[in-house]
Amino acid sequence: MKLTTKSEYAILALIYMARNNDKHFVKIEDICGQYNISKKYLEHIVSFLRKARYIRTKRGASGGYRLARPADKISVAEIIRLMDGALAPTLAVSKYFFEHTPLEAERKVMNVFKDIRDYISEKMERLKISDLV
Repeated sequence: MKLTTKSEYAILALIYMARNNDKHFVKIEDICGQYNISKKYLEHIVSFLRKARYIRTKRGASGGYRLARPADKISVAEIIRLMDGALAPTLAVSKYFFEHTPLEAERKVMNVFKDIRDYISEKMERLKISDLV
């Protein structure tokens, strides 16, 4: 598993929203300024998050973005899968993105990669956005 900036920025945006969720909708410019993210790139990312119903938007002067559900109900694993795909080190052991690969010819290698997948998946599933605030 290797995180792209897409999933990293999505997690950062969600953390920022979680910190401010009880106050108001946050402006995308505030998130960009906090983490030095390109506005255009972050708009693309929050579009994914909105379509997947992790965040809500509001137009107008008091508008912006906020979490659509509590931060303790959003796992880091969900966000990484949404943005980057599989958590598994190879798709041949992925639960959600399975594809056949040449490594399937070696059972011991597959068993090691399944153990790695399980460890990473369990950690990421338990890790919630609220834990990172």
